[in-house]
Amino acid sequence: MKDIIASSSTRIKTGFSLLGVFLLVGYIDSFFLFWLMFGILAIIALSESMNLFNIDDDKIYIYATIIWIMAYFYPKPEDLVFVAGIIFASILAYTREFNTKLFIPLLYPLVSFLFLLSLYNSFGTQSLIWLVAVVAGTDVGAYFIGRSIGKTPFCETSPNKTLEGIIGGVIFSAILSIIFAPDFLGFFTAFIIALFVSASSIFGDLYESYLKREAEVKDSGDILPGHGGILDRSDGFLFGGIIMLILLRFVA
Repeated sequence: MKDIIASSSTRIKTGFSLLGVFLLVGYIDSFFLFWLMFGILAIIALSESMNLFNIDDDKIYIYATIIWIMAYFYPKPEDLVFVAGIIFASILAYTREFNTKLFIPLLYPLVSFLFLLSLYNSFGTQSLIWLVAVVAGTDVGAYFIGRSIGKTPFCETSPNKTLEGIIGGVIFSAILSIIFAPDFLGFFTAFIIALFVSASSIFGDLYESYLKREAEVKDSGDILPGHGGILDRSDGFLFGGIIMLILLRFVA
């Protein structure tokens, strides 16, 4: 019991510390600081992803760093992955020796962090706060609703999740997160977008769980006490941020 309490205490402290850093950066509202913060997280998550995919090639960090530096100057950072794809394909065609597995960690998680940067660049800090509210609301709602009325297993990848908890969490999150939605969105539009973002965050969590099961590890890393790695804490955001950016651009 003491170990459980200690573990929960550490997890809560880490969670509040992360939230505090995010709110501080959001309050300052500087593109450079968000670019720097997301860049640091992206490199750490990239390292974790390389371990999960069992890829050992340090050149990926050079490519990722170049892409991220370019993202600072380019207005739609997510487009840069296509440039990287063309370069990778060209190197492969010319040398016939390029490690094609390097495409995988570029897609997950680097692309997702590019989308998060672009979300801020296009719609500001409020959109990121909304994303946090949607993903966090989904986690909290799914946990408590699943614990109270959940009976039907959701899927084999995450046997602790229930269908009732997932549905309840998505609806709970969509309703609650309307409070944090950008001012230019109507209530109904914000609710629909939040539904899709919430659902996608669940599958982001499932995908990372799948990768860990395949790699036979409990956590993607150990940099965050009580939480594991960066991927463990950001998996829902990495899918949810992509969907939110696409839908906001569709309705804006």
